[in-house]
Amino acid sequence: MGEVTITRHGQANSGARNEEEYDRLSDLGHQQAAWLGEYLSQTQTYDRVISGGLRRQIETAQGLNTFGAPHQIDERLNELNYFALSDSLSDMHGVPFPDSPATFAAHVPQILSHWAAEETPPHIESYTDFRTRIFSAIEDACAMEGRTLLVSSTGVIASLTAIALGLEINNKAKMFLFVPHTSLHRFAFHDVAGTPELHLTQYGATPHLDLPERSHAKTMV
Repeated sequence: MGEVTITRHGQANSGARNEEEYDRLSDLGHQQAAWLGEYLSQTQTYDRVISGGLRRQIETAQGLNTFGAPHQIDERLNELNYFALSDSLSDMHGVPFPDSPATFAAHVPQILSHWAAEETPPHIESYTDFRTRIFSAIEDACAMEGRTLLVSSTGVIASLTAIALGLEINNKAKMFLFVPHTSLHRFAFHDVAGTPELHLTQYGATPHLDLPERSHAKTMV
């Protein structure tokens, strides 16, 4: 059914304490997107770019699209609501919002376990609904003619990877923590015994950042 490339947005406002503050690229995030666009212009041809509807995703799509492909928005590629999930975890279990890289690394698996256990209030998108929408987005993109580049976020990429590899929550959390900004990933659907199954064909590539003078620009938070 075809293959699709997906990239994570550039570095956002990592010091934020709510979604509105977080949802914009840092200066480095804009530079990461520009470098990715420069690389893709020299090596790839895409017929379209599809981003989620979040500001950081749209800014990344615009920054990398130096090759002038049509840009579409598909809100099914939007990130999970980490801040709302964090508030829910705090309210129900007294777990504070992380204040360092170490506490953030411990916080992510707690968030995902809390979410997967369906303990969250009804105004927060359920774990099942999130998986369904991102799976349908990738399935539709893979079915399109030509080459498609998607711009999304770490939770979407980690969840698709978990679906493709059959990972449990704890291993999914490990993937969540190690998705570099503007890294490239590829997914494909293959027919297995008459059923289309999602396969991971590339993970976490950063060729546009893998230069000595750009080593500082490979970020995950």
